[in-house]
Amino acid sequence: MINTDAEGRLILCDALTYSRRFKPAVVVDIATLTGACVIALGAHLTAVMSNDDDLAAELEEAGRRAEDRAWHMPMAEEYTEQLKSNFADFTNSCGREGGAVTAACFLSKFTDGMRWAHLDIAGTAYLAGSQKGSTGRPVPLLVDFLINRR
Repeated sequence: MINTDAEGRLILCDALTYSRRFKPAVVVDIATLTGACVIALGAHLTAVMSNDDDLAAELEEAGRRAEDRAWHMPMAEEYTEQLKSNFADFTNSCGREGGAVTAACFLSKFTDGMRWAHLDIAGTAYLAGSQKGSTGRPVPLLVDFLINRR
């Protein structure tokens, strides 16, 4: 563990591992995982990172239909390379560059053989200023996704 401020992803790793026992068709985890997501997408779009492009497209389409939009972020090998560690199998945090994606790449280490997607709602879960409070996002996206599951 390189960064104790990245503890949420460690809990998600446990949850992803635990979910295997139920043999789910898909796994979608949702978290306010990174401030880097707020920098990348602001408060407008939820980030979708996935090991399955069809699943990511399904979630994006559900977001469009529900007017709770999401954006499929890349999870290319270059981002996974940033997880390399000189003293462990891999690290839980890689620094600022690509922070939202590298956090998802870390989670993906625990999803082999699963159809998995991560929704980073750090920018969309809350409103700031005089309207501050919870938005309820991505509930509309998820409800539409579940209703329209293929």
